[in-house]
Amino acid sequence: MTVYEKPPIGKLIDELKELKAKAYLGGGEDKINIQHSKGKLTARERLSSLYDEGTFNEVMIFATTRATEFGLDKVKAYGDGVIAGWGKVDGRLVFSYSQDFTAIGGTLGETHANKIVRVYEQALKVGAPIVGINDSGGARIQEGAVALEGYGAVFKMNVMASGVVPQITIMAGPAAGGAVYSPALTDFIIMIKGEAYYMFVTGPEITKVVLGEDVTFQDLGGAVVHATKSGVVHFMVENEQEAITTTKRLLSYLPSNNMEEPPYIDTGDPIDRDVKEVENIVPTDPAKPFDMKEVIYRIVDGGEFLEVHKHWAQNIVVGFARIGGSVIGIVANNSNYMGGAIDIDAADKASRFIRFCDSFNIPLISLVDTPGYIPGTEQEYKGIIRHGAKMLYAFSEATVPKVTMIVRKSYGGAHIAMSIKSLGADLVYAWPTAEIAVTGPEGAVRILYRKELQSASNSEDVLKQRIAEYKKLFANPYWAAEKGLVDDVIEPKDTRRVISNALEMLKNKREYRYPKKHGNIPL
Repeated sequence: MTVYEKPPIGKLIDELKELKAKAYLGGGEDKINIQHSKGKLTARERLSSLYDEGTFNEVMIFATTRATEFGLDKVKAYGDGVIAGWGKVDGRLVFSYSQDFTAIGGTLGETHANKIVRVYEQALKVGAPIVGINDSGGARIQEGAVALEGYGAVFKMNVMASGVVPQITIMAGPAAGGAVYSPALTDFIIMIKGEAYYMFVTGPEITKVVLGEDVTFQDLGGAVVHATKSGVVHFMVENEQEAITTTKRLLSYLPSNNMEEPPYIDTGDPIDRDVKEVENIVPTDPAKPFDMKEVIYRIVDGGEFLEVHKHWAQNIVVGFARIGGSVIGIVANNSNYMGGAIDIDAADKASRFIRFCDSFNIPLISLVDTPGYIPGTEQEYKGIIRHGAKMLYAFSEATVPKVTMIVRKSYGGAHIAMSIKSLGADLVYAWPTAEIAVTGPEGAVRILYRKELQSASNSEDVLKQRIAEYKKLFANPYWAAEKGLVDDVIEPKDTRRVISNALEMLKNKREYRYPKKHGNIPL
């Protein structure tokens, strides 16, 4: 009988190095070359770019599929098509997984899913953000229902982590069918432009068969489509390196978990700096459009503003910035688009952003210039009532500090939706240019004086006179201020200082909410 003798340590270490080298190669040199030929980085190259040098720690590196059907018993891909672990991003702990398209097409099977779930479990235990880099052929067909169960397990972890730790997804390859729903369940999606990057539930072939529509992969699910039309993508970038840079920039505004405050950075920008130049940006005529982002750039530290959903629903602007080194979330109307009126997409965009900020202790600043909700059959038929109510719900639900600055017009239901005192705003300020009313002057006069206008021989003159009277009453912030609905009317140049002082006072704010399992937002 032969007695097995373990090889000496040197030989064992050599074997370990060989196995790790094999694991590091993923699908092998040929597959890596194909990946590079498409202008794509490998899964490991992406992680190397994301993490501080030498800080990444991998888990389950030697894990492989347990399936044996359709020849999988002959495939021994270490890592099973995904690299998972943790490390430091700009000195902060971050967990991640990066799907490896070179190994079994990055397809998701039982082991692949278990690795992602494992990373989520560890991130939740220690309270750290998660970055997922998706580049996958989808569910592994050879594993059948087991692969679908794997997706279910990942989806559940996305939901369990929601509002607990930030979740960011980089779309660095294709995604179809069920594979698109994990990114959709995360907080932010960053997608790269180009032929190799797309996501949709059903592809062009099925669309052609079922509906008779001829559509390309990009026109159906490319980055441009999702960044401008569907609103699925929060950040559209030109290349993979920009995707990593955007991820790092986004993380710099976010706390590690919902029990921490957002990271403070001393920007060196004086809190009491006046912003008098904004007076030249905002026209006093409420009908003249202007770019609210120009106001934002001058109010925040260093003019640095990370806009979210930049290319979608541009009539409302949302994003992250700092004032006095502290992170804020901004929700602002932009009259350059649709006059700053709120439509279905704008309401959805704002509501989701508001709820994210509330989940992660980020104060909310509203900059208001809106004529109301968009009217018409198209909006009504698609549910502007339901969608518009989301903003009311989101602002009412939020317990973070909420400061509202009425820059110019603020009419009707949209005035309420942009956060007012009765909805829970902690402080409401206005510029002298502010107009606060149920509706615009002409519309109001035509309703209030309908009979007089109908009977008057000089109805146009009467209309102009009544409009002038209405404007004198409401085309200023003082009527509302007299009723205590506005805390102060300020000079525009003091906007930065006033917001900063308000946030300083509100930093220890606490609000009580009635105990409940969860609310029922009108989805």
